[in-house]
Amino acid sequence: MTPIPASPAPWPRITPNEAGFDPARLDDAVHFALAHETPWPHDLRAHLEAGHFEQSPFNEVLGPLRPRGAPNGLILRHGQLAASWGNTRQVDFTFSVAKSYLSLLAGIAVSDHLIPELDEPVAATVQDGGFDGPHNGAITWRHLLQQTSEWEGTLFGKPDVVDRNRSLALEGKGRKGDARLLRPPGMFWEYNDVRVNRLSLALLQRFRRPLPEMFAERIMRPTGASDDWRWHGYRTSVVEIDGRMIESVSGGSHWGGGIETHAEDQARVGLLMLQRGEWNGQRILPEAWIAESLKPCPLNLNYGLMWWLNTGGGRWPSAPHASFAAWGAGGNLIWVDPEHLIVAVSRWIDPASVDAFLRLLMAAVR
Repeated sequence: MTPIPASPAPWPRITPNEAGFDPARLDDAVHFALAHETPWPHDLRAHLEAGHFEQSPFNEVLGPLRPRGAPNGLILRHGQLAASWGNTRQVDFTFSVAKSYLSLLAGIAVSDHLIPELDEPVAATVQDGGFDGPHNGAITWRHLLQQTSEWEGTLFGKPDVVDRNRSLALEGKGRKGDARLLRPPGMFWEYNDVRVNRLSLALLQRFRRPLPEMFAERIMRPTGASDDWRWHGYRTSVVEIDGRMIESVSGGSHWGGGIETHAEDQARVGLLMLQRGEWNGQRILPEAWIAESLKPCPLNLNYGLMWWLNTGGGRWPSAPHASFAAWGAGGNLIWVDPEHLIVAVSRWIDPASVDAFLRLLMAAVR
């Protein structure tokens, strides 16, 4: 693939024809993304405080949050820019795209031998009280990354029960937050942001350095990303590490915080995954970690290690089965298609329209 210069240099651009797309059909996909904006209002704080995810008192926003911008995005093929729309350097919060970023950091921790084995109990190397007792003590790193940990407790003012019985299909509509009998770790899949934040804190305990520093040093700078991104925690998430007060960052923007970035930096993350952890000839992440990240969880075949999969077309019927994505609420997508060497980033697309967008994109491939 063409070497990508560091930001703010423009992406190497080619025509749709040169990229192997039908120009008119690719234009259809771009116009579709622009025409199908998320139904979320621009005032994200008001949206969350109004109870989109849950009702008071658990809807309290604890981290930074600001209004979102307009839809934008881009499409890469062979690492080159074939199409774009809107302002692709517009910095916005990404919501659960941050989970996939945590997965990249877990890969760094494994590569650095800070996590000796994914199936080892977290309690073997993290002794901060969060994994005490027979139930939490049985939780492994794999459980946390696959969202099968069933971790029990309260973290930074949010109890894990707030996301029990959560259905992503009914997000913003269905009831959740009711207590249920916990299963043994590794026996039940549930999308739970408190437990994701517990993973983030566990990674901080292993690195002993702020996760944004690690992410900048090991992922963003080597891939030539900009300095426009930020990764936030909460006003309640400052912890002491070796005498230093450090903010533990969140794995999304459910209660504010998380990652705010733009489409061009997100495209670098997608391209790094497409290239199996290599960038311009430099090994950033072990190829074995990328493969591990994309193995289906037995309890949810469309989920890997905090990456959404498309096993058997189960998530996006119109997309290649080997494609995968980082996905965040409100319509934030980094989609990777290894079969056709495509990376597509779409900001603020209507979640209900993603499959149709991908269908149009696939129709444009020659």
